[in-house]
Amino acid sequence: MLINAREQQSSMASCYFNPIPTSSHIITADLSRQFKIPKLLHRKKRFDGSPRSSKITAFYGLKTPLYGLDALEPHMSKRTIDMHWGGYHRNFIEDLNKQVEKDDILYGYTLDELVKVTYNYGNPLPEFNNAAEVWNHDFFWDSMRPGGGDMPEQDLLQQIEKDFGSFTNFREKFVEASLTLFGSGWVWLVLNRKEKRLAIVKTTNAICPFVWDDIPIINLDLWEHAYYMDYRNDRAKYVDVFMNHLVSWNAATERLKRAEAFVNLGEPKIPVA
Repeated sequence: MLINAREQQSSMASCYFNPIPTSSHIITADLSRQFKIPKLLHRKKRFDGSPRSSKITAFYGLKTPLYGLDALEPHMSKRTIDMHWGGYHRNFIEDLNKQVEKDDILYGYTLDELVKVTYNYGNPLPEFNNAAEVWNHDFFWDSMRPGGGDMPEQDLLQQIEKDFGSFTNFREKFVEASLTLFGSGWVWLVLNRKEKRLAIVKTTNAICPFVWDDIPIINLDLWEHAYYMDYRNDRAKYVDVFMNHLVSWNAATERLKRAEAFVNLGEPKIPVA
C-alpha cells in the first residue's frame, strides 16, 4: 500500500505528541485547548545567569554508523559516505545546535521529541528541518549494512506478504515510490498504527512519517547528494543497488519487533495464490 505524505495531513491532529511548551511562538492558545496539551515537565535551564556560565555545549552529536565508512563498497563508496555523513549530516547537526543555543524553550528534548515539537502540527518551526534531517540520516545509516539486500526472513517477510501480497509486489511498489518522488526527499516502509499494517510512504524534504504517528521500519535517502557521486543522475540504479545489496533486513526485523510492542498485528495470514 502506497501512501503519499500529503494524504496523511488530515490525520495529523490525532497523532500523539510529547508535552509541548505553550509558548506563543510554538503553539497558539486555541490549539493548546483543542489538543489538550499537558503541562510541560520542568526543563533545566542551560545557564545559571552568571557571566561565567555562558559557555555553550553541543546538544546533539554526530552518530557514527555501525560499520566502517568503507564497509559498503563497492555499492556505496567511502567517498560518498565521507561527503554525505561527514559533510551534509554533520552540517545538519552543527546548524541545529546553533539554533537550539538561541532558544531555552527547546533545550533538553531528546531528538525524537524535538522533531515532533518543531513540526508543530504541520506548521514547522525553523529548527524542524535540521532536527528531522539529523533523525532521518541516523535512521538511514542504520537501515543499511555490509552484505545487505536479498529478502527478509521470518516475521517481517510474513508481514510483508500479508500486507503487499508478496515480497515481489512490495519491492515493485517501493521502487516505484522511489522513482516517482518529485524533487528531494525520502521513501519509507512504515507500520501504520491506525490500519495495523505495513505501508510505503513518500515524504518530501525533511519530513519523517513518525510526526503523524507512523512507525518507520526502513528509509531510503533520495536527496541527490546521497547518490550522485556513485551513480550520477541514475536514481533507478541507486535504488536497485539499495534493495539488492544495502538494505538491512536485520535492522528492519528488529524495528518491527519493537513496533509490535505498540501495535498488535496478530498472527500473519498469508494470501493463498
